[in-house]
Amino acid sequence: MIIAIVDFDTTATDRPAALAQLDSVRDEVRAMPGNIAYQAYASREDETGVTVTHEWDDEKAFAGYLKSDSFARSGEVLRPMMTGEPVSRRFHARLLETVA
Repeated sequence: MIIAIVDFDTTATDRPAALAQLDSVRDEVRAMPGNIAYQAYASREDETGVTVTHEWDDEKAFAGYLKSDSFARSGEVLRPMMTGEPVSRRFHARLLETVA
């Protein structure tokens, strides 16, 4: 499994638009082969932070997302709003269990 966590900042004024963009592609990303989860969050620590977390079956599925129109469109919208470089942390993970 691949888990990716992306953090970036916008201005407080731009953050709602950034979150709206991420929300607008959620269903498309969730429907991609190998996607397990996709969520966008507003920081509770400040008015500018945004975090995106997503989980993928494997590297091939994640690579497909990175090459997708959805990823490209979001980048075109989000990059101009970012006040600094995004930080993306990517992890190999093994699911131990799902507790419901």
